[in-house]
Amino acid sequence: MATTLVKTDFNFPGQTSVYHGKVRDVYDINNELLVMVASDRISAFDVILPEGIPYKGQVLNQIASYFLEATEDIVPNWRLATPDPMVTVGYKAEGFKVEMIIRGYLTGSAWRDYAAGCREICGVKLPEGMKENQRFPEPIITPTTKADAGHDENISKEEIIARGIVSAEDYAVMEDYTRKLFKRGTEMAAEKGLILVDTKYEFGKRDGRVILIDEIHTPDSSRYFYAEGYEERFAAGEPQRQLSKEFVRQWLIDHGFMGKEGQQVPEMTPEFCESVSARYIELYEHVTGQPFIKADESDLSRRIEVNVLDCLKNLSL
Repeated sequence: MATTLVKTDFNFPGQTSVYHGKVRDVYDINNELLVMVASDRISAFDVILPEGIPYKGQVLNQIASYFLEATEDIVPNWRLATPDPMVTVGYKAEGFKVEMIIRGYLTGSAWRDYAAGCREICGVKLPEGMKENQRFPEPIITPTTKADAGHDENISKEEIIARGIVSAEDYAVMEDYTRKLFKRGTEMAAEKGLILVDTKYEFGKRDGRVILIDEIHTPDSSRYFYAEGYEERFAAGEPQRQLSKEFVRQWLIDHGFMGKEGQQVPEMTPEFCESVSARYIELYEHVTGQPFIKADESDLSRRIEVNVLDCLKNLSL
């Protein structure tokens, strides 16, 4: 199996701290820049799974760069450079402790809640009689709190503002950007024969203005259906063909794991990891319309270090 990068331990010039997230490792340079390394780790149900997925970090980073570039006219973002297939370097911003999740269809965790009788998500009321994978009349925004550890929690717009997590003014900007980004992502997906089902955006503030931070429209943050056959499958009550991480979640559920206490992660064989890698690469090629070129992974850490050092040197000139 190809080499995977599941742990990083760099020490870049001017580095003040490092944050190891579920998937990304973020290095703070002089409290001004961030070096964000997309690892090959994979998480589901807020749990980091024990095996890495070959080329997953490269897929995520390159899709994110593709979409950040394609949406710069809608919202300013943090990205300055992509010096390595697995790395983005950009401005540091003060992140809001909220993830803006927007859903165009009733699926995934929202469907599981709905099927269990829930008719309101994050203060948004849902109509009776909806079916799995049904399109909402208008996309709905269902934010979550961004937990430093453990599970993110659903929260309503009203509660976010009442608790002072985000001001009413900043939330209005984030909401507007979220709808515009989702519209652009939906249009770009449709051009490639895909449906952007749902996704999440993260925002921060830099120099007094709201900017987009982190990845967008990747398989870790988004769900895609194939447009072809959607109507027929929906009418027949059949599962949709999708390009997302949902198939990993479903595999875990089928093997008795949903991230709950006492549950064991099923064995992730090399064959399974390769199959997940193939799905990620397939998604990259579909959403970008470009062939995926596997970067040299013989010494991932060294390659990343050299490319980042070169980038930081140029940015400081």
